[in-house]
Amino acid sequence: MDPLVEKQEEMVQAAILYPLECYLFGEDPDVFLEKLQQSGTSQLCGKVFKGGETTYSCRDCAVDPTCVLCMDCFQNSIHKNHRYKMHSSTGGGFCDCGDTEAWKAGPLCTKHEPGASGSAKENSGCQLNEEIMEHSRRVFPSVIKYIVDMLVWEEEKELPPELVIREKVDSYYCVLFNDEHHSYDHVIYSLQRALGCELGEAQLHTTAIDKEGRRAVKAGHYASCQEVKEEIKRHSENVSQRPLHVEVLHADVMAHQKFALRLGSWLNKLMSYSSDFRQIFCQICLKEEAGSEKPCFISKLMLWDAKLHKGARKVLHELIFSSFFMEMEYKKLFAVEFVKYYKALQKEYISDDHDRVLSVTALSVQMFTVPTLARHLIEEQNVITTITETLLEVLPEYLDKNDKFNFQGYSQDKLNRVYAVIYDLRYVLVSKPTLWTDRLRARFLEGFVSFLRILTCMQGMEEIKRQIGQHIEVDPDWEAAIAIQMQLKNILLMFQEWCACDEELLLKAYSECHKAVIRCSTNGRSREKTVFHLCGHTLESRPYRVSADPVSIHLPLSRTLAGLHVRLSKTGTISRLHEFVSPEEFQVELLVEYPLRCLVLVAQVVAEMWRRNGLSLISQVFYYQDVKCREEMYDKDIIMLQIGASLMDPNQFLLLILQRYELAEAFKKLKPTKDQDLIKQYNVLIEEMLQILIYVVGERYVPGVSNVTKEDVIMREIIHLLCIEPMAHSAITKSLPENENYETGLENVIDKVATFKKPGVSGHGVYELKDECLKEFNMFFYHYTKTQHSKAEHTQKKRRKQENRDEALPPPPPPDFSPAFSNVVRILNCDVMMHILRTILQRAVELETHLWTEAMIQMVLHLLSLGLLEEKQQLQKSPEEEVTFDFYHKATRMGSSALNAVSVLTLLEKLKRVPQLEAQKDTVGWILQMFDTVKRLREKSSLTTVAATSGSEATKVDETQSTQDKEKAERKRKAEAARLHRQKIMAQMSALQRNFIETHKLLYENTLEAQGKEDAVMEEESISSAIDYSKIALGPKRGPSVAEKEVLTCILCQEEQEVKLESAAMVLSACVQKSTALTQNRSRILEHSGDTLDPLFMHPDLPCGTHTGSCGHVMHAACWQKYFEAMQLNFRQRLHVEQIFDLENGEYLCPLCKSLCNTVIPIVPLQPQKINSEDAEAVAQILSLARWLEIIIARISGYSVKNAKGEKQNLPAFTNKGIGNSALEFNSILSFGVQSSAKYSNSIKEMLILFATTIYRVGLKVAPNEADYRIPMMTWSTCAFTIQCIENLLETEGKPLFGSLQNRQHSGLKALVQFAAAQRTTSPQVLIQKHLIRLLGVLLPNFKVEDTPSLLEVDMFHILVGLVLSFPSLYWEDAVDLQPSSISSAYNHLYLFHLMTLAHITQIVVSSATESPTAQPYENSEEAHSAQAFCREVCQYTSGCFSQDIPGWLVWDCVKKGIMPYLRCAALFFHYMLGVSPPEDLLQVSEEGQFKALCSYLSLPTNLFLLFQEYRDTVNPLLQRWCADPMVLSCLKGKSIAVRYPRKRNSLIELPEDYSCLLNQASQFRCPRSSDDEQKHPVLCLFCGAMLCSQNTCCQELVNGEELGACTSHALQCGAGVCMFLKIRECKVVLIEGKTRGCLYPAPYLDEYGETDPGLKRGNPLHLCRERYRKLHLLWQQHCIIEEIARSQETNQIFFGFNWQLL
Repeated sequence: MDPLVEKQEEMVQAAILYPLECYLFGEDPDVFLEKLQQSGTSQLCGKVFKGGETTYSCRDCAVDPTCVLCMDCFQNSIHKNHRYKMHSSTGGGFCDCGDTEAWKAGPLCTKHEPGASGSAKENSGCQLNEEIMEHSRRVFPSVIKYIVDMLVWEEEKELPPELVIREKVDSYYCVLFNDEHHSYDHVIYSLQRALGCELGEAQLHTTAIDKEGRRAVKAGHYASCQEVKEEIKRHSENVSQRPLHVEVLHADVMAHQKFALRLGSWLNKLMSYSSDFRQIFCQICLKEEAGSEKPCFISKLMLWDAKLHKGARKVLHELIFSSFFMEMEYKKLFAVEFVKYYKALQKEYISDDHDRVLSVTALSVQMFTVPTLARHLIEEQNVITTITETLLEVLPEYLDKNDKFNFQGYSQDKLNRVYAVIYDLRYVLVSKPTLWTDRLRARFLEGFVSFLRILTCMQGMEEIKRQIGQHIEVDPDWEAAIAIQMQLKNILLMFQEWCACDEELLLKAYSECHKAVIRCSTNGRSREKTVFHLCGHTLESRPYRVSADPVSIHLPLSRTLAGLHVRLSKTGTISRLHEFVSPEEFQVELLVEYPLRCLVLVAQVVAEMWRRNGLSLISQVFYYQDVKCREEMYDKDIIMLQIGASLMDPNQFLLLILQRYELAEAFKKLKPTKDQDLIKQYNVLIEEMLQILIYVVGERYVPGVSNVTKEDVIMREIIHLLCIEPMAHSAITKSLPENENYETGLENVIDKVATFKKPGVSGHGVYELKDECLKEFNMFFYHYTKTQHSKAEHTQKKRRKQENRDEALPPPPPPDFSPAFSNVVRILNCDVMMHILRTILQRAVELETHLWTEAMIQMVLHLLSLGLLEEKQQLQKSPEEEVTFDFYHKATRMGSSALNAVSVLTLLEKLKRVPQLEAQKDTVGWILQMFDTVKRLREKSSLTTVAATSGSEATKVDETQSTQDKEKAERKRKAEAARLHRQKIMAQMSALQRNFIETHKLLYENTLEAQGKEDAVMEEESISSAIDYSKIALGPKRGPSVAEKEVLTCILCQEEQEVKLESAAMVLSACVQKSTALTQNRSRILEHSGDTLDPLFMHPDLPCGTHTGSCGHVMHAACWQKYFEAMQLNFRQRLHVEQIFDLENGEYLCPLCKSLCNTVIPIVPLQPQKINSEDAEAVAQILSLARWLEIIIARISGYSVKNAKGEKQNLPAFTNKGIGNSALEFNSILSFGVQSSAKYSNSIKEMLILFATTIYRVGLKVAPNEADYRIPMMTWSTCAFTIQCIENLLETEGKPLFGSLQNRQHSGLKALVQFAAAQRTTSPQVLIQKHLIRLLGVLLPNFKVEDTPSLLEVDMFHILVGLVLSFPSLYWEDAVDLQPSSISSAYNHLYLFHLMTLAHITQIVVSSATESPTAQPYENSEEAHSAQAFCREVCQYTSGCFSQDIPGWLVWDCVKKGIMPYLRCAALFFHYMLGVSPPEDLLQVSEEGQFKALCSYLSLPTNLFLLFQEYRDTVNPLLQRWCADPMVLSCLKGKSIAVRYPRKRNSLIELPEDYSCLLNQASQFRCPRSSDDEQKHPVLCLFCGAMLCSQNTCCQELVNGEELGACTSHALQCGAGVCMFLKIRECKVVLIEGKTRGCLYPAPYLDEYGETDPGLKRGNPLHLCRERYRKLHLLWQQHCIIEEIARSQETNQIFFGFNWQLL
């Protein structure tokens, strides 16, 4: 906090607030308030949410979705175990814990229950004595009056007269106010220009303005402030159209206003202590001055709300929350005031530009959703009418001359504000009343009639006319009208539900709505009627053509009427309808007219007749049928047609439809045109019309149209969705309409119709339809889109085919119409329908190809099926003479009109023979059977008694069975033939394949070899496999190298080439990156800059290594260079496109697999080396370890003498003898075998240098420099580190050491190790020797220089790799290029490895052998004895610091466990370097076998301590030096801590099982750098568990002069730039790399349906999925994060706008 502000706060507290409190309470305020706190808290929680806080709602118990709990109440409530939902608050809400009206059950959490600790009975009133009450009645009015006066004060330069106490001073402030129009940057720019201040200061001002709503940016005389004001206005107008809001206020005014707010917060604090304070406050605020018209205090503040700045509004709203909303009776009185001024408040809000959260109108949800309060407001305040009138008053600017809305050129922001009013209506209607009083009825009806006025303005709005000739020029705005329709959808449904609660009300509402529809429909009745004849029926109607006259898709009045009609039918009240609407007034043709036009419009859009009207119409038609709108648009239009069909003469109804579809001509016998487009148009229209007829007759799943429940309707929807394909829970939810509580009702029924299938490691769970529900499938389901229809049909036919059944998909028998709609079926058997069906079938049979389509025939067949099913159902229910539905007779009789007409039945028989309709054969067959069944039912009932029924049924069944059996047999035969044919082809193919493999044998062997099958060793060895010494990698008994001829194919030019030393280089694409994947100690990450760092020694913590990975794809070096240059060129030409990769740093995407790479590894062939065993034994006699050391020391001393050019070098002799004949000793190293060095081709050398330089550049983050002395060190280091990473990965995955690597890892590692061995030849040998001497210095005290680290400060494996790879430099002579022969190198490797192992054992014993025992004691093993002996020596050398009473078995146990990773790494290293195949035991996972096999492979005794005994004389002096190191001693004394072995393996942090625990942690998170209580974006680092404050200016850091966000700067030190975070509030994982790249990744939390929930959009409870978290862990350990980011950025290039740097 600013010290000045703090001081002011203290002064206010001391001078004013403290004395006030003392007066109020009559004792020390702190003591008194403490007592009050103890005495009891309110039952209501009353916590006000900030933006971003998590809120919880219970789907089982909440009365509506606005009832929410805060985190604490939720965790302590019963709802925790229910079906809850989590959401992020937008701010300004209120926790409903304790509100009994908000919850059906469990209204109180354990904290707020009466009798819970700290809450006494609700009699906290007795705690405040009369005196205190009296005082507060005196103090509060003045305080409140002062606050109100100062906040509502308009004079900028004067104070109210009663506050003026001193001479007026010329001291003013220039105050800048917040608005939502200007962006942050606009304001900063304007301030910098106007004030001439620094960027930092302007940023401070701007942040404060954004938070508080205003800020004084300049203090001084009036004139200077006025000048600044003008400047700011001028500059801000330059940037955007509007100037900023600036005022010049007198210093006193400013001070008083600030203090008024401070008093507001003080009152706010008092409110929370006692109910009495709250009541007194509310009484005073509501008190109106007697006899004056002025509003009371609280209304004054509300009305002034839109003029207040942000900070003042916050204080005011908090006051209202903490006082009125905590006391139920005053909440009611407040609501009454609120409704009284509702219109004024909403108009203020609509013209204001602050967010909804900051407006007092946002409080409506707190009042209108309380059921009793809402009812009271409807009865007493007529709130529904108030809201609807407000809507009518704020929308008039959008009315056209006909009093219809027209939203052309609307303002999105303003409409969004109007939606707030619509929401209020929804809140009021959210819970239906159970008891109706006359007053409630009258008031509701009044509100409904007022609402109908809004619908009247929408009925027929935005009419459109078909464009003919030229395309429309500008697409009209259609979004606003559809958006309002969406907003009103649930309100319309709720009004209908409310009306349906009460019979009288429903009838009155229906008659009002009917009047409104008729009023809207009768305009323009001037034109006379036309007459239309067909099949002897005539229709008189008004001439109207959709294709030529204006038409509108918006008909909310007609649709509301349809909804009320259905509810009349459902409740049976329809029988009284004639009392309210007389049949003469009803005018059903008029009611049907408009919805029918709308459906025709949709049909014509499908027929592409309106394509010149642009996209806006297509979008409207999409929404008309879309799940978001269809309930109150498309569905209701179908119902309206059903109402028409039930009340009109069926022939008349069909004629009307033909006329409106403009198909009258198409069904008269007219000569067809040759115009193909016209024919196509007719065909589509006929299809669309038939489809609508199918829907009118067949779609009965609406409560009221037939006797079904809501559950049935939802089940049917789900069945039809799952008939398309199995779907995820969220996909089904999206495809179902939501009710007013955002529920779809899915959970209640889904388990009856579907089974859930759990997901794997990726993907999501899906529901699959149960088989018994498949019979419900209706191909012409009216909510299918065209694509869904064809997909579902295809899926179902395919399924039936697989089950060897016929492919007919007849409609399922529909439920019966309810009485009001029972006449609809008559349209099936009327003359016009028969004419339509017959005409279409006839055209198909006569093959007039252009006049019919297969889809049309399908629909005709469907209609026939519906007719037959209907008749069958009626016949089965009632005796034949009562059934008037004579579809069968009509269909089997001849057509009445024409002479040559044939019956439908005859046409069907012919249809079977039409070749184009092969696919419909089964359906036709089914219909013919149905004809047969109905015929029998008719005959049977007229001829025989009921007893014979079963007999005739049975014969019928037999017949159909036999035909079906024949068909089945035929099908089976075909399937068998097809199977044999397939078998034959497969046999031919495999023969060809075998042949191919024979001819290309070499190729196949290579691929097998490359897959890491090292055990398939060479032939000759298997002959002499009696001896197993071949599986030894080190020393004289070294086994032969398995060197196969490597022939590789370049992925760019596809040519093959054998890998040889002298041929052109081939390379592997690779990626070098810094990594912290193995370290436990993240704080140690390199503090040095790359320029000063010495990478020769690696700390045993492995704080930050350089990892090299490859994707395993091979290219020629030359091809790769061409490819890379081409990419650079391409990039330069497309500068405006942001690249995913950084070409400057050598990055590119692998041409084949698109992984991100930044270099290439040259493939160096393995040099096979054979050892002659006799020579080896001869050498063994002479070359002991001691002798070998002497020779090395002599060689090195010799070099030093040479290099020092005669200067005396004082190198102590290792043995006590003198150096002896120095020249002889100097060359004696060569006497054990040398050979000439390998000669690499120039292109391989180039690539060696290139790759080494990349490792150096990336690993040290420095500029490339080919001659730098650290290049060899970095090469060895990346080789060692990569091997350690792979060993670690194999161990954590529980895989064997050899044979289980992926191909890419295998080839990458092989190339890396061979490269590291070859790299030495490209550096000066003197340099390599220098490094070698420093490395030996760790082991051999002779070479110790100042900066040689202690034994405990180095990682031994890194040193081993460095020593082995640099050792050949000792063979270097001036004249000749030599390298050790096989035998020499075998000994060199053996002795170097043994020395390193001894040093490592000492390291483990000193640092880790003090652990408590884990294994069972087994005293008397040989190992334990040797361990004991070793400890005694260590104890002696450390002068007793090392305690020797640690039991030997324990030491041995520690050593064996601790040395394992080192041995495994060494085995991998020597295997890839020398090519000796490993023992069988290393190809499988086994603890004991593995240790033995490693020891034998690496020529170690299984009792490792025997090494010390074997080399005793040589090693003791070394051991003595190692132990005497000060670092070792301080570690043993417990002064410093060393790394323990085996090192702990890394894993991602433990995450809680339940996601709400994480949200809980996040809600308690306070940003360490900011004092305000604004909600942050907490993110969790999954590597180390740190919680950071992301995307917020408070936590940005300056790193090397760049602004970095908290995550980016944390990633630099936690993961060397690569890191993995969980965004807690959004439930997303973020992967980032460096400062410029990142991507989102699904979080490892799934809901019960196996789906992730990014952004907590669905809000279902989430639980940790272990497999997915494991996948994230592997992504990290395999170093694939960078690859994942590159892949993701390549697929979603939209993310480029994001500034990763500031994350």
